[in-house]
Amino acid sequence: MANRLSGSTSPYLLQHADNPVDWWPWGDEAFAQARERGVPVLLSVGYSSCHWCHVMARESFEDEATAAYLNEHFVPVKVDREERPDVDAVYMEAVQAATGQGGWPMTVFLTPGAEPFYFGTYFPPEPRQGMASFRQVLEGVHAAWRDRRDEVAEVAARVVKDLGGRSLAYGGTAPPGESELAAALLGLTREYDSVRGGFGGAPKFPPSMALEFLLRHHARTGAEGALQMAHDSCEAMARGGIYDQLGGGFSRYSVDRDWLVPHFEKMLYDNALLCRVYAHLWRATGSDLARRVALETADFMVRELRTAQGGFASALDADSDRADGTHAEGAFYVWTPDELREVLGEADAALAAEHFGVTEDGTFEEGASVLRLVGGELADAERIASVRQRLLAAREARPRPGRDDKVVAAWNGLAVAALAETGAYFERPDLVAAAVDAADLLVRVHMDEHGRLARTSRDGAAGAHVGVLEDYGDVAEGFLALAAVTGEGVWLDFAGLLLDSVLRHFVGEEGTLYDTADDAEALIRRPQDPTDNAAPSGWTAAAGALLSYAAYTGSATHRDAAEAALGVVGALAGRVPRFIGWGLAVAEAAVDGPREVAVVGAAGDAGFAALHRIALLGTAPGAVVAAGEPGSEEFALLADRPLVDGRAAAYVCRHFVCAAPTADADVLAAALGAEAL
Repeated sequence: MANRLSGSTSPYLLQHADNPVDWWPWGDEAFAQARERGVPVLLSVGYSSCHWCHVMARESFEDEATAAYLNEHFVPVKVDREERPDVDAVYMEAVQAATGQGGWPMTVFLTPGAEPFYFGTYFPPEPRQGMASFRQVLEGVHAAWRDRRDEVAEVAARVVKDLGGRSLAYGGTAPPGESELAAALLGLTREYDSVRGGFGGAPKFPPSMALEFLLRHHARTGAEGALQMAHDSCEAMARGGIYDQLGGGFSRYSVDRDWLVPHFEKMLYDNALLCRVYAHLWRATGSDLARRVALETADFMVRELRTAQGGFASALDADSDRADGTHAEGAFYVWTPDELREVLGEADAALAAEHFGVTEDGTFEEGASVLRLVGGELADAERIASVRQRLLAAREARPRPGRDDKVVAAWNGLAVAALAETGAYFERPDLVAAAVDAADLLVRVHMDEHGRLARTSRDGAAGAHVGVLEDYGDVAEGFLALAAVTGEGVWLDFAGLLLDSVLRHFVGEEGTLYDTADDAEALIRRPQDPTDNAAPSGWTAAAGALLSYAAYTGSATHRDAAEAALGVVGALAGRVPRFIGWGLAVAEAAVDGPREVAVVGAAGDAGFAALHRIALLGTAPGAVVAAGEPGSEEFALLADRPLVDGRAAAYVCRHFVCAAPTADADVLAAALGAEAL
């Protein structure tokens, strides 16, 4: 019998709709039920492609006896963290404060007033490695609630007070300058893994936003060390098992320091961010590897994540079925030598094993290996391409990982930006068209006439949850990238609507930003976090979009808001540069200007197209590009910009000073740092 999750639009909640656990969705009704029954709430937070969420579901939530005990003594509430990042953020902060660590599945016990008092993540069905079993935890919490209610209430009140009393260490209203950005570079250098690329140890996550900062810092200062760290990290990831050597696209993270064995879930946000990083690396260096990975990652997103409505699905699961029907992580992606021989024959299987690092012992589990690129070129490109094509075709016949097909506004904004720029750089109009389709869905389904966003949609219908700050910042970023690539000012207008909502509903004292709107559901704490996690924080995403919009429009209000929001970046730049990477990248743009580029000419004119392309290929940090006919009202930057001697021309302005207009592509390239290409 289905529980209360059966009407959900979240694929993750729907996965639990037939559990014997009597799940409730997050909401007032669940807490009213807890008050009426006089029992605590069990809050379980996860997401569709989370491996250990599935494990705990199989072990505990599908177990009749466990479910019966849980239903009798608790009101169980299930939350998709991707739909409700605000709920996740508030209680994850409590979990981390209490235990020193966090993760998913997240398991929190709450009073009927939503106050947390006991915390954990995954709990096994039996005691294991010092962990209590889930049943032991349930029994212990029930006993404490029954026998020591006053003590529980004191703990809950103290946790809420501690969370509410936490003040954000704020660095003032001025954005970081050159000294702070240099300190951030030094901090990244100290944490850099010079042998394997990337930062820190295992598990190792793709540092997309820090890489964007390094590329922008190099473009502004010429610092070769910054470019080298970015280049070598990108090459190491692209050669490792974290990158899908057959189908393109990146997994969530590597469990080791060498980028070899990934956690196999593929997230839209990772692939959108990394697609853009590799495209920007190619723009800076002309690297063939960067070009290939950017295009393969873009093609992966369109091929495997695009929905029927033109948006992009959230993720592919890490787990899938093996040939024998058992369910395992990575089953879709890994290979044994026998499987290579079955598909390729002896000679090509030997070549593939050498080229992709497939061993008899295996590099993963049960004798299977994760494909990676080993050493230099081992064979001619044509033969390797044939091997890849045959292996990919054979892999397509395997049971596919599940897909979480809800459309998250923020992550689709990141995809729009990546696909628009990648399509423009590599002259792939189909990728630009895919970006336009996704942006159109965001406008039609997610956005209302007041510039307010819905967080998610599914099958073309908006979900019930309101957008958070990252949705506004990332969608505006996507629209601004699309405006630059297409020359259509309507995307700038849509970005302006979203950013007006940011200024109206998300700004706090002294320019600080909150993750939730002032009229959103009140939780035990209003979440507010400027640091990057797997994607740019809402705070820094909004700062970047505000800065670009100000450059396009000349709006002092938006520029002031961007600079005020960047104040915290200066405070964190030297201390935790890995976790404020997008803020640092935005600060680079602020220090550089950002430059404002207006390209005027007639549609279809070759000179106009060449100048527009050069403008997009410029590496000047955060430069904004407006392209259109003279006298066009699409962009304010095009006003009073005539042709030069009847020829298409480009105007470059920076810090309220404009250079002489030019019709010479080489002159424009030199002004924007596009000489390499």
